Amino acid sequence: MNPDLDRLHPYPFEKLTKLKAGIRVPQDLSPISLGIGEPKHPSPEFVKQVIADNLDKLANYPTTKGTDELRQAIARWATRRFELTPGTLTPEHHIVPVNGTREGIFSLVQSVVDSTRPATVVSPNPFYQVYEGAAFLAGATPHYLACDAGNNFIPDFDKVPDSVWRDCQVLFLCSPGNPSGSVIPRATLTRVIELADRHDFIVASDECYSELYPDESRPPEGLLQTCAAIGRNDFARCIVFHSLSKRSNLPGLRSGFVAGDAEILKGYLKYRTYHGCAMPIHNQLASIAAWNDEDHVRENRAAYRTKFEAVVPILREVMDVDFPDAGFYLWPRTPMDDEIFARELSAQQNVHVLPGRYLSRTVDDHNPGENRVRMALVAPIEECVEAARRIVTFVKANKA
Repeated sequence: MNPDLDRLHPYPFEKLTKLKAGIRVPQDLSPISLGIGEPKHPSPEFVKQVIADNLDKLANYPTTKGTDELRQAIARWATRRFELTPGTLTPEHHIVPVNGTREGIFSLVQSVVDSTRPATVVSPNPFYQVYEGAAFLAGATPHYLACDAGNNFIPDFDKVPDSVWRDCQVLFLCSPGNPSGSVIPRATLTRVIELADRHDFIVASDECYSELYPDESRPPEGLLQTCAAIGRNDFARCIVFHSLSKRSNLPGLRSGFVAGDAEILKGYLKYRTYHGCAMPIHNQLASIAAWNDEDHVRENRAAYRTKFEAVVPILREVMDVDFPDAGFYLWPRTPMDDEIFARELSAQQNVHVLPGRYLSRTVDDHNPGENRVRMALVAPIEECVEAARRIVTFVKANKA
């Protein structure tokens, strides 16, 4: 077996299952899960219809690069959404469809890391665990940048020593952040691009929550948008990941894309032809329909906005919690140890959240996720409100 498999940490939800082993939940309270970031809003009916109408495409092998029509739809959407210079993000050279961002992130790291020399993959902390696992299995070493309230949960890149940048081959960004929801501003993205140029590394921006934001007039900035704003129309050293899972409530479709630097994507596509991960044609056709429609996305945002407006004021009675810049998570401080909070909340109120330390690593005796929990407001609004009320009851009953 690949010895790097032994470097992999258990996934956060494995840790959560172990934490809750043996507890007995109250039978008179229905379970409410805020722990897993799986969208629960209805998938668009018109997307499901496209799949139903094209089941005959199961008889055809898909190509790794995807259809021209899919890449054209993605190019139109990204150019419009991120205010790119028309014609700079070309369907032929700058876009590769992937089966969701997890698969895309993992495979990109395998294709770009050169393990014959010192290789570091730098990531925010807390982070999406695939960044770390992809680094380990590519023979690289992760380096974690703390995201705390003091820096608005965005790494302070100017404090990173040159010794780290020297071996850095990939820097992961996550904006809007998981779990904080913080959006990285243009000035910081510009600074990151300058660092990439100086030290010759790839900036890989995970933007899968970019379409879930509260203010319709202020969508989050993306990395390619910053490139366009500073005249970097070749997107050199810049790669972004996008998905239909959160945007369109289609996590089971496993559909997203990687876009940016054409030279990087040329090698990435070569890798994928061996990787064996072409998107089924009926999924591609459904994806075209989803990328071409914004009405269902606006409805999705409105539903999350309503839930945040209902839940946050309730929780503020007993917790330090803020509205996120974007995304569908809350990242509140807990009035006790985060593992105890999560375990006892399950045991006493049948409400399930994820301890923050499970999303983070301890560096220099500091874990940025300690004494926080991640709450995903994915359940129906009635359940989210009920969960918030039970959390208030729980905290009041367990005050020291």
